[in-house]
Amino acid sequence: MKTLVWLRHDLRLEDNPALYRASELGEGVVAAYLLCAEYIERHTIAPVRLDFIRRHLQIMAPQLAALNIPLVTIAVDSAAEIPERILQLAQEHRCEQLFFNAEYPLDELNRDRAVADHCRTQGMTVKRFHDRVIVPPGMLRNGQGEPYKVFTAFKKKWLQTVMPLRLQPLPAPQQQPDTRAFTPPDINALFKPFAQRDLQELWPAGETEARRRLHQFVEQDLHDYQKERDFPAHEGTSTLSPYLAVGAISPRQCAAAVLAANNGEWDTGSEGARCWLGEIIWREFYQHVVVDYPWVCKHQALQRHTEAFPWRKDRGAFQAWCDGKTGIPLVDAAMLQLKATGWMHNRLRMVVAMFLTKNLQIDWRLGEQYFMSQLIDGDFAANNGGWQWSASTGTDAAPYFRIFNPISQSERFDPQGEFIRIYLPVLKHLSNKQIHSPPPTSGYPLPIVDLAESRKHTIALFSNLGAA
Repeated sequence: MKTLVWLRHDLRLEDNPALYRASELGEGVVAAYLLCAEYIERHTIAPVRLDFIRRHLQIMAPQLAALNIPLVTIAVDSAAEIPERILQLAQEHRCEQLFFNAEYPLDELNRDRAVADHCRTQGMTVKRFHDRVIVPPGMLRNGQGEPYKVFTAFKKKWLQTVMPLRLQPLPAPQQQPDTRAFTPPDINALFKPFAQRDLQELWPAGETEARRRLHQFVEQDLHDYQKERDFPAHEGTSTLSPYLAVGAISPRQCAAAVLAANNGEWDTGSEGARCWLGEIIWREFYQHVVVDYPWVCKHQALQRHTEAFPWRKDRGAFQAWCDGKTGIPLVDAAMLQLKATGWMHNRLRMVVAMFLTKNLQIDWRLGEQYFMSQLIDGDFAANNGGWQWSASTGTDAAPYFRIFNPISQSERFDPQGEFIRIYLPVLKHLSNKQIHSPPPTSGYPLPIVDLAESRKHTIALFSNLGAA
């Protein structure tokens, strides 16, 4: 019996559980990709990310066709249409089974339940697999049987669970019977035109490119990752986050590559390898969080008592932050990097998020949404988790009195102003000392907020909220 495989954020052939398990049956596979206009608007999906998905699908379609697996694309206006459209597609192609890889935010969980229930009422078999995590949500609990809110404890339990396992990424799907000719999908017709060709060159699509980046990082930069990861002017990170976000590579493939480079060791050996593996576990932690604490998917703080924080409604200050015109060079350069590349260095994400929430006292939800509207690697769980961590409203909540000073961060992690000079060439002439906090005579705008006073005020406001 033929199987319909519903592709989402798993745009690869290798280590794709739903696709591989369907192909093992050897009775025919049809792959489908569905684009929902309501989801794009509701989840503020960045145009650069949609174009990244489009380009992955264009590469994937002929690869699937070579295995006699047709790729079908569908466009719908509303989420309510999805269950019936998936069922219709399955019936049209005479598929009696539906396979897909799990997604964990609340909207996606509810969508998948609705699709599964609708298909099962018509006699279809529905199977869900896990590929965005190595340990599925719900499996890790503390001594009281509760989900984790603190990363360190989660990581310890995660390692205890995973270390005995044999991580073996799955191969590409098996060749299917050549049953009938099929028409290649018009993928371009599914997406709105995207004009920024420089970003297409900066972020080449395809799982081959994702694997190339992983191999290059492991070979050249992995063991120095701990030392180099915080310097935005250095090429010390893997730049794999966009590929992980669309599923061009899996966490299992990444972890397997690290283990191979670290002599099979999870928690000993190379400090850089262990540090980067920790970042993979952070991503997994946030996938668990959206399942265990589903209200974070409803624009609510995980630490409920922080909802009482009196966020300022200063549209002018928020726009200055978005536009990179705060008068703080490192913040401005980071926001301009986001506009120019669709990506921001991880250290800088924390710096600009704390500046928005702790110095400008502007609601983290506005920053979270803006990031999703710009990021090529926009992933709800990781983005929400990072913003709530920075705002001291979420898991592992950074103590509210721990507030990054963006000038100190600049002096420490961009000491020669290399990164600032890339995105703020107007400051190129300043000395390495002046560039972090330009003098009034430089002509650069003055900071829109007093860092010291705003820090004191924020700490006072948080201290009045009380404990959770």
